[in-house]
Amino acid sequence: MADLVGGELVGPADILLAGVASLERAGPGDLSFLVSHRYLSYFQRTSAGAVLLAPDLRDARSGPVTYIVVADPAGAAVRVLRTLQREPAAAWGLHPTARIARGVRWRGRIAIGPGAVIGAGTALGADCRIGAHAILEADVTIGDHCAIGPHATVRRGVVLGNRVRLEAGACIGGPGFGFTRGETGHERIPHLGGCILEDDVEVGANTTIDRGSFDDTVVGCGTKVDNLVQIGHNVRLGTRCVVMAQVGIGGTTEIEDDAVLAGQAGLAGHLRVGQGAHIAAQSGVIGDVPAGTSVSGYPARPHRAVLRQVAALQRLAPIVDTLERLARHDGGT
Repeated sequence: MADLVGGELVGPADILLAGVASLERAGPGDLSFLVSHRYLSYFQRTSAGAVLLAPDLRDARSGPVTYIVVADPAGAAVRVLRTLQREPAAAWGLHPTARIARGVRWRGRIAIGPGAVIGAGTALGADCRIGAHAILEADVTIGDHCAIGPHATVRRGVVLGNRVRLEAGACIGGPGFGFTRGETGHERIPHLGGCILEDDVEVGANTTIDRGSFDDTVVGCGTKVDNLVQIGHNVRLGTRCVVMAQVGIGGTTEIEDDAVLAGQAGLAGHLRVGQGAHIAAQSGVIGDVPAGTSVSGYPARPHRAVLRQVAALQRLAPIVDTLERLARHDGGT
């Protein structure tokens, strides 16, 4: 473990480690990690076999006798997890209940699970895995080493790059929410654009990414999208963005590289979020966000301004109490 993370081993080395766990839950066969003095009490009570810890914590007392000193304990724990992870072996081949249309093409190995449906003209790269009851409609293009989870749906003409991962129930490339008022009520606007997920994109369970109306919806390389996210038509997400659970992004919004959208944030349509911007949880974004800024609240505004407003309200409360006491006193006289 010490060699793997480039750390300094202190204490007995003859310990068998088979997993990684938090300090509270770790047992003798687990590796844990300590990143801050605030968790020293957990470290002193842990049953972990060994602990990764930062250099400024190496003199901590009453913890496990074996530990590994490393500059970034949390990052080191992730490297260990990747080494210990054992993905179930793919059942390469076609399950007899899968439905494969004429003209479907693939290269190298393929694993298509029970009840999966692959539409005509679809092309799959090498070493792709299609989960049980997943649906790939006609003319879908998928790159190499992709994983489509059970019950995920990839609609007509969608393009997925290499190493794209869709979790269970994701729906990619459905029509956007676009209507016009007609004589008989709301009439659907045809969505003729595409939907493109570039290399190394990951999409969580039950997330929906709509196809474009006239232009394409695009999710850039390396962007990670959590569960239960809604991405509207014509949205452009840059590279390496992080979009957390229950975020909603209105149509034709452009989000530049390295932006972070925290849980339950809502973005109105036709906006631009600049490179490296941070949108705090439950923010309501109704205007453009400049690059590199952090915003929060509703309507979303610079985070420092929100903190000042909250602090001012807290200071205001006792002033209001004093005014009420004065008013009662004056009323009594």
